[in-house]
Amino acid sequence: MSACKPFTSSRLPALAAASILALATGALAHETGARHDGHGDGRAWLAGDHHVHSQFSVDWRPGADPSAPPEPVIGGDSNNTIPTNARMARKYGLSWMAATDHGGPNHSRVNRDLAYPEVLKARREVPDLILFFGLELNTPGADHSSIIVPNSPQERDDLTDLERRFDKFEAWPVDPARDQEGRMVEALTYMKALPRPPVVIAHHPSRSAKGLGQYGQTTPAELRDWNDAAPQVSVGMEGAPGHQAAGLNPDGSPRTEEKRGAYRQHPTYGGFDQMTARVGGFWDSMLGEGRRWWITATSDSHRHYTDGGIDFWPGEYAKTHVRAARTPDDILDGLRKGRVFVSTGDLVSAVDLDVRPVARGAETAGIGGEVTVARGQDVRVTVRVRDPSGENFGGRAPELKRIDLIRGDLTGPAPSRSADENPTARVERRFTPADWVREGEVITLTTTLRNVQASGYIRLRGTGTDDAEPAMDVPGENPWDDLWFYANPVFIKVR
Repeated sequence: MSACKPFTSSRLPALAAASILALATGALAHETGARHDGHGDGRAWLAGDHHVHSQFSVDWRPGADPSAPPEPVIGGDSNNTIPTNARMARKYGLSWMAATDHGGPNHSRVNRDLAYPEVLKARREVPDLILFFGLELNTPGADHSSIIVPNSPQERDDLTDLERRFDKFEAWPVDPARDQEGRMVEALTYMKALPRPPVVIAHHPSRSAKGLGQYGQTTPAELRDWNDAAPQVSVGMEGAPGHQAAGLNPDGSPRTEEKRGAYRQHPTYGGFDQMTARVGGFWDSMLGEGRRWWITATSDSHRHYTDGGIDFWPGEYAKTHVRAARTPDDILDGLRKGRVFVSTGDLVSAVDLDVRPVARGAETAGIGGEVTVARGQDVRVTVRVRDPSGENFGGRAPELKRIDLIRGDLTGPAPSRSADENPTARVERRFTPADWVREGEVITLTTTLRNVQASGYIRLRGTGTDDAEPAMDVPGENPWDDLWFYANPVFIKVR
């Protein structure tokens, strides 16, 4: 990996870009809520994290009677309270967060009776953070996934019902029938019929993979089944998993016995799961089918690395930016509809795509959207990115070195449910500072797709490294030296 600027001990304040033309002073470089895309719809980029653990992600001890269920050990798997997580999320620039504890037998009671009162307490103590009540589901037939229920007076009952019905470890005695792939399809079918459907996002999908394309607990076929069963519920996966501080000792020195992301069998690439990082890989195969399948980035925060854990605080390193109004419902709408980009190390804090035919009065589409063009028409692509000044929370002042425009064709249903390739996906063009215009923190560039003949999609990726493609991560690597952003696609439909 290429080296970034040397570590300095203090974090400097910086200007926050309030619009493409005006900069507002008095804010930190990584403050959320940046709006400079000119849509005029009242939405802004709101950074968040949908995968955060508290002391109610418990350990277990045997019950007094061998036939009795094990007893929860509060603080066993994570040592932080939900209000602490909320305060740290705000400290590190987040506007929203989901509390997502996981458990085992009868854990729904822990969530209902202990975690939920702390969610209410955190909302009172940190009122400027939008806090969702969620769950890391022990997913039937797979690994883990977020369930984020809409904020409502019924949210506790809604989440308790879902955990009781579908978490594969909830039952006592253990019921193997709960850990079948079809059970997750049943769960999603149930969820989509609810008056307030949740959002479900697969966690660390390749963490149990044994090699490139050798998937473990979560497979391409399963993710297709989930998305088919409930496309407005099962909307995507973690592109950048948590546990990104696994390679750091408490003093920040390298810890070579642990791998980034806790991907112990096959590594991440630039901090991103292989399903996302490989151009022409699984993510592109889903997009090539026309699926609205989005990626996110999270902390999976259990215990901070300075306290002997392998994690950063929510927002300290990874952020999921959703373009939304500052309301719970619109944030969930943004996640469902892919108005999302992700970044690590605050490499960028706003990314806007404007895709439109080269014709007067033509419609336009942004991240997560779709634009229709006539066959043979040229399509203009305008990119605006905010590259914040000042130091990030790792003491670096990273600079964006390259933006890649990735393009793929819509090819229809994959030849196999297990497909993880889209041969049409390619890096269409790589942009460097010589190709863009910078005004303060805002970078703008424009390119044209000529003579568009087939329906497809485009997406963006950028880096502060010199790597042409994200490199395989090695034990002890410092994540602050390897920063990337990825934006969800815009679809181009040819008529």
